[in-house]
Amino acid sequence: MSHTHGPGETHSHSHGPPQQAQPALQPQIDPKLQALIEADFQPVELKLQDNVLAFCVPHSLEKCAACGIDYVHMNRMSRLLAQNPSIKCPPPPQMVTKNLSTMVTATKDDGNALFKANKFKEAIQKYTTASVYAVQRPPWEQNGLMREELSTVVSNRSAAFLEAKDYVAALADAELVIQLRRPWGKGHFRKAKTLQAMGRLDEAADALQLGLAFDPANAELLGFLNEIKEQQKA
Repeated sequence: MSHTHGPGETHSHSHGPPQQAQPALQPQIDPKLQALIEADFQPVELKLQDNVLAFCVPHSLEKCAACGIDYVHMNRMSRLLAQNPSIKCPPPPQMVTKNLSTMVTATKDDGNALFKANKFKEAIQKYTTASVYAVQRPPWEQNGLMREELSTVVSNRSAAFLEAKDYVAALADAELVIQLRRPWGKGHFRKAKTLQAMGRLDEAADALQLGLAFDPANAELLGFLNEIKEQQKA
């Protein structure tokens, strides 16, 4: 029990020795659990480049089917940390690189201006550059932001490919948009527009129906579906 003495007061009792800090107790490892964890451990030989990147020893590849290894994502993280020595560990996921978003948006807007000027090939180049920026987001940042930025850019590129009459590329981009943001109506709309241009009306209607399954009140999808149905009747 602690106590205090007032000013000028004396005391005749003695205090005990100072309390020693108790050492932190180390958790005991269950030998059976440890053995279970180590049962599947298989040592793998690595070849290191600049003490940063890992490769398989026989083929000097970071992804090698023969060796059964894939260090692509690990090497990307390692490279980013090596290039940014001020980052001692990855920051929280809510921290984002704002300059990267600015670059994506500005380049996409350049592409939009070219699209409106009917310069579709130049617009495609701008959208491609914007997509390259979008995928450069560090792996510790929120994946949803990368998907949102990339899907928007690729959706615009799909429209540009369609206007340039490169239907295969337009369809591929539309499929990628759907993979990135399945509930987003724009990807299904882009796919249906391309299928319509290719004369595949039944598939276009199916694409719109799938989009409406996620967003039944989407006016753009509903209006285009009615247009497709009228074409099917003709």
